Amino acid sequence: MAEYIAPLKEIRFAQEMAGIDEVLALPAFKELELTKDDVYAMQEAAATFANEVVSPINVVGDVEGHKWGADFASDGRPGVKANPKFTDAYKKFCEQGFNSVVGDIEFGGLGQPIVVATGLNEMWKAANHAFSLCPMLTNGAIEALTIAASNEIKEMYLPKMISGEWTGTMNLTEPNAGSDLAAIVSKAEPRGDGTWNVFGEKIFITWGDHDMTDNVIHLVLARTPGSPAGVKGISLFVVPKYWVEKDGTLTDQRNDAYCIKMEHKLGIHASPTAVMKFGENGGARGYMVGEENRGVEYMFIMMNEARFNVGLEGLGDAERAYQRARDYAKDRIQGPELGVKGGPKVAIIKHPDIRRLLMSMRSRIEAMRATAYVCAAQQDLAKKSDNPEVKAKARAFADLLVPIVKGWSTESAIDIASMGIQCHGGMGFIEETGAAQHMRDARITAIYEGTTAIQANDLIGRKTAREGGSTMKTCIAEMRADAAKLDGDLACYGAALNKAIDAVEKCVGFFIDNFKGKPKEVHAGAVPFLFLFGITVGGWQLGRQALVARQKVAAGDTDPFWKAKLCTVRFFGAHSLTQAEGLRDAILSEGVGALCMDDDSF
Repeated sequence: MAEYIAPLKEIRFAQEMAGIDEVLALPAFKELELTKDDVYAMQEAAATFANEVVSPINVVGDVEGHKWGADFASDGRPGVKANPKFTDAYKKFCEQGFNSVVGDIEFGGLGQPIVVATGLNEMWKAANHAFSLCPMLTNGAIEALTIAASNEIKEMYLPKMISGEWTGTMNLTEPNAGSDLAAIVSKAEPRGDGTWNVFGEKIFITWGDHDMTDNVIHLVLARTPGSPAGVKGISLFVVPKYWVEKDGTLTDQRNDAYCIKMEHKLGIHASPTAVMKFGENGGARGYMVGEENRGVEYMFIMMNEARFNVGLEGLGDAERAYQRARDYAKDRIQGPELGVKGGPKVAIIKHPDIRRLLMSMRSRIEAMRATAYVCAAQQDLAKKSDNPEVKAKARAFADLLVPIVKGWSTESAIDIASMGIQCHGGMGFIEETGAAQHMRDARITAIYEGTTAIQANDLIGRKTAREGGSTMKTCIAEMRADAAKLDGDLACYGAALNKAIDAVEKCVGFFIDNFKGKPKEVHAGAVPFLFLFGITVGGWQLGRQALVARQKVAAGDTDPFWKAKLCTVRFFGAHSLTQAEGLRDAILSEGVGALCMDDDSF
């Protein structure tokens, strides 16, 4: 079965186009004396690790998963026993410093830029989606504690979490409260010594329990006595699996936080998704993070990072599905080549529809990657620039792109993984080829950390209508400026991109004018607009890449990478950008059909 090979050339080109040089030139990173050569060396090491260590256990994890039961806890309570191959891989992952890439230098991290870490994270996610979830949630917890926790809590937890010796989780969802955090009923009671007892049940907790490390650090949302109703009355607590003393020493005191069930899921079988019970036997002891009743605000620090990284999961799943389909299409011999009478049977990659499928997969992946890396670089500028104007603009632009990276990339990944199965024909429906796993794994990405509709509602609401479309209008102006450069042999692509930009602009005006007066009609078009904006932004970024590729070819560069890039871009223009006007019309229809039928008629 074909293994994953990290597409380093594509990753590096995407980073170049995203502005990695500008990021590395920021004072915060210049102090590290970090060079492009250093970044490339790190990528080479990561690619080798992804290809040779993480990828080979992907199918093992899918088939074998992990084990849960009372036999796997020292005190006889239920626990999760990790697959030994995952334990070994995770140990090596941490030993090579991969878990520490973006961590604060003060607590043992490497302090690398997000755009650098994004290149590595894409590899982990493509090589093994389920494995990558453990460090992803840990790093999200690290970010939340770094920003919101007291210095005392940081010193207690961050060094071991950044090193990977301890892992982290986020505990939001409850049986009665899915995406509606206002419905959370978990509670916390003060113990009188500065700590709290936490009580409640949380579901869908990724890597909620395991024995790959000595401790699991839970970030838990709960209500304090007398707190306001709704999201304004929720606080955040850090609750370790094993109690940690104030000097950071790990004790053998097992906390009252247990995995009472491991979910049986459609995909990502090697990510133990736990149902966590806190306080069943007197209370799960923890510390409050930050100020009381600001828990949702703090958790969204973690959530926003997780949403971006889930978008990378979509990219990774799509890339893995493409590589498998491409390799199969080159090896599978079936039927003669069209137009060649009496010719021999050929590899199916010669057949027009297989080529259409592969080009659709490839072009969308490259658009997704380009958009994600631009978003990553903008996050770096927003965090580390010493220019307030640059910082503010970058933050607004990154925030605008996160719903696209999360929503459009994950929905695209599901479609791309399905195309990968189609390329295999009947063999794609057979688990042994591996094609089906990518579709099963990708399916969750459009759901967790905020469904596609939640991303779309955020895009048209908080990111567009509520600020009068100012950031969106700036983005539209920049897209138009770059589209104007697409002349000559790229003129047709430029025209298609301009039509897509026109469609976006028309819909933005509709949202601004009607957001308050016609809320249902506006929101009925939210997801189609997320698709429209995703296609347009992705098309914009591919157009920028095409200008560079054209220049390289004109200068006599014979690297086939550049000609292939131009082919990919032209395909995207003909097959993806042309969908823009149809999406526009659906959005401007004001929910026709979706809103007119009585509930009982469904």
